[in-house]
Amino acid sequence: MTDTTQTQSTPPEPPEGAYEPYKPRSPEFRAAMDALRGLRQDLFHDAFAYRPLPRASGDGPLARRMSGRMREYATWTPHALITAAGLLAMLIATSGFLDAGVSLVVGLLALAPVLLTMARPVGAFWLSMAATPLAAALDSSGDSEWPWPAGAFACQLFVLTIVAIRTRPRATAWMWLLTGVYGLVAESILGGYGNYDGYGHYFGPNTVEMLFVSAIALLAVTVWHIRRDARQEVTAQRTVTAHERSRRTLLEERTTIARELHDVVAHHMSVVAIQAEAAPYRVENPPPELERAFATIRENAVAALTELRRVLGVVRAEDYEAPDAPQPTLADLDALLANVREAGLSVDKVVTGAVRELPQGVELSAYRIVQEALSNSLRHAPGADARVEIGYVLGGLGVRVVNGPPPEPSLIKPSPGAGHGITGMRERVSMLSGEMTAGRTDDGGYEVAVFLPVAVAEVREGDA
Repeated sequence: MTDTTQTQSTPPEPPEGAYEPYKPRSPEFRAAMDALRGLRQDLFHDAFAYRPLPRASGDGPLARRMSGRMREYATWTPHALITAAGLLAMLIATSGFLDAGVSLVVGLLALAPVLLTMARPVGAFWLSMAATPLAAALDSSGDSEWPWPAGAFACQLFVLTIVAIRTRPRATAWMWLLTGVYGLVAESILGGYGNYDGYGHYFGPNTVEMLFVSAIALLAVTVWHIRRDARQEVTAQRTVTAHERSRRTLLEERTTIARELHDVVAHHMSVVAIQAEAAPYRVENPPPELERAFATIRENAVAALTELRRVLGVVRAEDYEAPDAPQPTLADLDALLANVREAGLSVDKVVTGAVRELPQGVELSAYRIVQEALSNSLRHAPGADARVEIGYVLGGLGVRVVNGPPPEPSLIKPSPGAGHGITGMRERVSMLSGEMTAGRTDDGGYEVAVFLPVAVAEVREGDA
């Protein structure tokens, strides 16, 4: 009899030291690694990548005063300034050299890094660092400061400043630190003592001067970056705020229109329900089919009214109270104009076409448009004359409100207002599939012209 019991095999133990226990890194170590990672990303990764300097915008304060070709040339101002800085560094580098060949080489070593900042800013820094010891080696007279000769000093300062403008502050900080490290290492190798020339002038290490002057330049650039970023953030926030304000205004105006239309539609649905309930009693011995038909009409009207109140009632504020008086129509324009005249606006009314009753929604919107247009005239053109034109045509209703410019001089200053009036008028016109134009007139006034279409069937029903 064989033993069929299976024995479980245990895996072999790993060799000693195969798995190291996890050791948490110290904050200092992590900070150092992050710093080295940032240094590699800012100054070594794609150091010579092509990043052309963009042209200046043509809407600057200086370019706006120019026209034609001059404005086109003004967009090249950053390139011209960098070229001028490079030529200045070249002039400083070549001054004092007797050998023309050496002077040319030293001048090019000062010019090339500055010009390279227009295409490869980080690469220009490395080129400037490489050109500095070459320029110092070519200046073998010993009568100049070191490790930064005059031309290399100017070149490095210009390069640091331009690259600081074109890159982010962290990269600029790394460049400034590497500049100091190079200067201190060069001084320690060449010795820390200076010498005097035959005229009593002292020449010695100037790394401290380089770090001090460049720090001031980089600080100024950093402040400029902060101000520019803050200005852009404020501009973006203002744009978002204006957009949100416009949306809120639109929603508020739609809410107002929905409230008014709710009252109008609810009134008509109530009339339909009451008439459907009373209709069978106006006919002697009505057939059962007629009674059931009117009962169905009444039930549908009541259900529609209930649903309308439930859906549109959400747009009412908690403190909203339904108006006691009916919604205004064009028949109430005279009272509105009288009220406006008492406020100081001289306004005339002209009515053309056959006056007839229009759908209540059209008359309410026309009344509100005239009311808002006259309110705008009171705010923006106090003391001006206004004119209201109402035109009844076959296809709808035309409304035109125009005011002249305010008198000069005027004791009453215009009020800016909230800027919501035109938005509300456009929303009402859009709701009725109408057309609207608003803008300044040739004489300095303002005109609002609206056409509200009305179907012939609606007009005939209203006349009936």
